[in-house]
Amino acid sequence: MTSEAAPQTLEHVSALRLASHSVFRPAAGRDTRGARLARWHSALLVVIACLPGVGEAQTRASVADRAMARDILRELIAIDTSQPHGNPRAASEVLAKRLIAAGFDTEDVQIVGAEPRLGNLVVRLRSGLKPESTSPGANGPLLLMAHLDVVPARRDDWSIDPFVLTENEGYFYGRGTNDNKAGAAMLVANLIRFKRDGFQPRRDVIVALTTDEETTGDSIRWLLANHVDVKRATQALNTDAGDGMLFGERRLVLGVQASEKVYLSYQLEARNPGGHSSVPRTDNAIYQLAEALSRLSKFQFPLRLNEVTRAYLARTSELGGPEAADMRAASATPPDRAAMERLAQNPSYASGMRTTCVATMLEGGHAENALPQTARAVVNCRILPDENPADVDRTLERVVADKGVSIRRVGEPTPSPPSPLTKEVMGTIEGVAAKHFEGARVIPEMSAGATDGLYVRNAGIPVYGVSAIFSDPNDVRAHGRDERILVRSFYDALDFWYDLVRAFAQ
Repeated sequence: MTSEAAPQTLEHVSALRLASHSVFRPAAGRDTRGARLARWHSALLVVIACLPGVGEAQTRASVADRAMARDILRELIAIDTSQPHGNPRAASEVLAKRLIAAGFDTEDVQIVGAEPRLGNLVVRLRSGLKPESTSPGANGPLLLMAHLDVVPARRDDWSIDPFVLTENEGYFYGRGTNDNKAGAAMLVANLIRFKRDGFQPRRDVIVALTTDEETTGDSIRWLLANHVDVKRATQALNTDAGDGMLFGERRLVLGVQASEKVYLSYQLEARNPGGHSSVPRTDNAIYQLAEALSRLSKFQFPLRLNEVTRAYLARTSELGGPEAADMRAASATPPDRAAMERLAQNPSYASGMRTTCVATMLEGGHAENALPQTARAVVNCRILPDENPADVDRTLERVVADKGVSIRRVGEPTPSPPSPLTKEVMGTIEGVAAKHFEGARVIPEMSAGATDGLYVRNAGIPVYGVSAIFSDPNDVRAHGRDERILVRSFYDALDFWYDLVRAFAQ
């Protein structure tokens, strides 16, 4: 949509975007960032002609600092950090040299990890004052997160070289511009600015740049288990979630990812002695499995809200529109069940209010002239963060209702309880957003996919995803051809993060 198409009254076009954080990688059993803007509030294409214009940020990087951030992004884009053929460690080494040259002690710039070829970068900006601040989580280190790895990109698929930062018509193009090298570049550029400006936080600031978020997520788990500074963190801010939504030139919504659904897949399998296809049996593995899947397709898990999704609906209702009344009613205490049911008619709303399980892969038989001896399906579930996966096990067994169809987990779930939406945390984010993104509504969200934040929350550290890179929700290119971000959005987010870190750390 363009701003010219906007009506002159306040209204919005119904549904929310699905909160899927990314594309499933079967070998790793986890999501990658994928369609960055495909999260639960996505279809909020709000038409707000009467909102005030975009304000100027109070803290702006100098021309030289913007050039530095751009150059860091250029260096990162030039390094293929994809798996299995890329070199993620090279990106960490390039950034480490910059930080040491900027005055960081070598002991505060570490390249570590279980696999030397990956090499995660962990940087410490040391506290210079006693932790007497009232900033959120002031008693322990503040963890800042981004990832350096990307999904593969083939030169033949792109109209330009994916590993050359290209600026054209107001956009930065290159693999990782959106997911998530811009976030890493912003964090490093601001660390250098903090060091140069003599900023002394009241709590240690720890930056962790991981190198396998798009695949296994092993690096963040290793850091949480083995790196003392990461383990000590009491709060985290993640550049890999929580984008901003543009409508024409207007900033409408700044998302704050405070929750992620739990990922768990199951294999359903039916077995049979089989035989010659010219003599069909009364039982058939494919039919048996198909009937089980049919029963599953007709089942829906109950609707339920948590703190994050309730706040999401309440704040989204303030934007007005035909579904605002149902959002207010559903987010009330107690919730209006009829309003929830009406909202759930849209799959995008429903995915944020219930656990979902859906068949995603299917195979069966071994020859066209033989009765099938085996039929298998993969059912992928996205479980609400406060639901017990064991209850999902039992529910699937009850719905399938066939002892002849075995059900087993493919991998194990990683619980990720929602991060609390305290007044201190949300007030701090809203205060910084008001200075930088005038008119944008700050709205908590729950992703249906996964980031490294999943494991950090699981370790008991609250995580808030707030990348602050605004873009058009109809122009999603992460993981795809000609990935890009707006140049001005990159620089605006750079300034936002400079103030955000200061607000949380001082």
